[in-house]
Amino acid sequence: MIKSELISTLVDENPHLYQRDIEVIVATVFEEITKALESGSRVELRGFGAFSVRHREARTGRNPRSGTSVSVKAKSVPFFKAGKELREKVDAAKR
Repeated sequence: MIKSELISTLVDENPHLYQRDIEVIVATVFEEITKALESGSRVELRGFGAFSVRHREARTGRNPRSGTSVSVKAKSVPFFKAGKELREKVDAAKR
């Protein structure tokens, strides 16, 4: 599901709200999660999961085409860990 599909689904499920209001709500939620991660905070949505930032050290990698060594700089990357309820629902859907 992409952002526009999420907004469309929310509009269909909430006919009493305007589409522009739902677009603002969705954009605000994503923006606040992004700001929290930028500042190094952890964002936890109970029953859904937790977003955090993980730091990766500098390392030597390999170019898959040529096999030559490439230096990869240290970086911070976003990380998502699914909550227990989400894991259980996804697992139940596969059965």
